[in-house]
Amino acid sequence: MTENRRYAVVGTGARAQFFIAALAGEYADVAELAAWCEPNPARMDHADSLVAAHRPGARPPARYGPDDLERMIADERVDTVVVTSPDWTHADMVARAMRAGADVVLEKPLTTSVAGCRTISAAAAESGRSLVLTFNYRYSPRNAALKEVLASGAIGEITSVHFEWALDTMHGADYFRRWHRDKGRSAGLAVHKASHHFDLVNWWLADTPGWVFASGGLRFYGDENARARGLGERPERGTVDPPSTDPFALDLRDDAVLRSLYWDAEANDGYLRDRDVFSSGITIEDNVAALVGYGGGAVLTYSLNAHSPWEGYRVAVNGTAGRAELDVVERSAVLPGPDGRFVLDASSVADTADSDGRRRGSRLTVQRHWERARPVPIEEDDAGGHGGGDALLLQDVFGTPAPDPLGRRAEYRDGLASVAVGLAANASMDSGLPVRIAELGLPPLSAASAATDTPREGMHHVGDR
Repeated sequence: MTENRRYAVVGTGARAQFFIAALAGEYADVAELAAWCEPNPARMDHADSLVAAHRPGARPPARYGPDDLERMIADERVDTVVVTSPDWTHADMVARAMRAGADVVLEKPLTTSVAGCRTISAAAAESGRSLVLTFNYRYSPRNAALKEVLASGAIGEITSVHFEWALDTMHGADYFRRWHRDKGRSAGLAVHKASHHFDLVNWWLADTPGWVFASGGLRFYGDENARARGLGERPERGTVDPPSTDPFALDLRDDAVLRSLYWDAEANDGYLRDRDVFSSGITIEDNVAALVGYGGGAVLTYSLNAHSPWEGYRVAVNGTAGRAELDVVERSAVLPGPDGRFVLDASSVADTADSDGRRRGSRLTVQRHWERARPVPIEEDDAGGHGGGDALLLQDVFGTPAPDPLGRRAEYRDGLASVAVGLAANASMDSGLPVRIAELGLPPLSAASAATDTPREGMHHVGDR
């Protein structure tokens, strides 16, 4: 009988819960949770409670701090490390785990800097260990359906893509409460959030990005915008007494998970999860727009807004034989409850629809030249998260991978290609000029990088100014 693969989880915050529940639950017969690697004991307590809920009486995983990662891998005979620690720690944790002899499952983004990309690339080459990126949006049936349409050639050779992503005042605002608000740590939404989006486009096009021209700014959140709109004095955080009815105030005591992971853990590390979104110290953008050029000639126009009244995305792909359009409403509105208060933890609130149901769901339409538009069926499963995509991802990562004709499984170079767009967007926003990805100093995005990363004539590069 084959021994179960042994896993350790690095970083036991909110995102880790998804993987812990899978390893302790559905995949417990093929996987063994051996250890936590986390500096905050309260968060490890919460992780232990998740395991106990699935496996009553089971021995809890061993506990280690980040400085003891290598010892943990050796002493606990860890085969795979699941890294869900904050983004700025990814490069160090991944490289150390690989060099210590473990494979890695990594929550996106790959990392937050060019130096981090080099660190991971060197460790992957030296160790020969595998690295899987958890790009769950690739597994969403709606996104896979668009991939199938494009790969079939139904709209011919792709010439351009328009991609608009709207984050609502529940989900979008949350980035401005937590550590993501510090661009020095998160590299901003162009890296943290949009790495999902850029990966989708790279995957849909089966192409490599070559240049980026971007613009963005903090237009809605932050103290200066609050003063300009006359919002007045505000508490520095949302967990206050008496409880606030402010639609932007997140009270950590309202949700059992947030209370356990953050409110009860504050005394250990001082991290505040509920900062006011209109306070000082926010250095990331809440609006980003970018042009991205691809080696095959297609151009992406991309926009991200983090203060929309609804959440979802719209994609239009133009080709030489027609056009494909994907419209997705993930949450139609952020509305108060009967008590007038808002539930602001996006992970605890199901997608909602208007009473007539018009503002929810996914719709894929294909129209070829000189033909009527036709809908393309999308087989989604709401129970699985992301239309059933989360369950498919977990099966691929922890179970027996199913046949994958669409190439959904993402590895190191996929993560590199997605974060490269965000890093180039940041460089372009800083310089005001288009940026060649090849000049950022990143490892090669693909074997064919040298032939595909040259912008069209007339594009400038960092330093031209």
